[in-house]
Amino acid sequence: MSHIDLNNPPPNHTFSVSVDRQETDAERNVRLFKDLALFIVALGFVVLIVWLCYATLVATTTSAEEKKWAMSVLSAATGGIIGYLLRK
Repeated sequence: MSHIDLNNPPPNHTFSVSVDRQETDAERNVRLFKDLALFIVALGFVVLIVWLCYATLVATTTSAEEKKWAMSVLSAATGGIIGYLLRK
């Protein structure tokens, strides 16, 4: 095993030290529950908005301006979902 002298590091090398607190099982469970709850609420809102836009598009009583608005929202939602899935 080789030893590195931290007072004199090799050329073109740097070092850093960090102290991290270890997450307990209870903290992990709370964090995961919060993440899951937030994901479900966000997914519910997205589904609601998509459903409202679709209902606006298929309704016979909506005006052309409302249908343009609904198409714009659906296009933005579709682009956001595709961007999220591709992560770019």
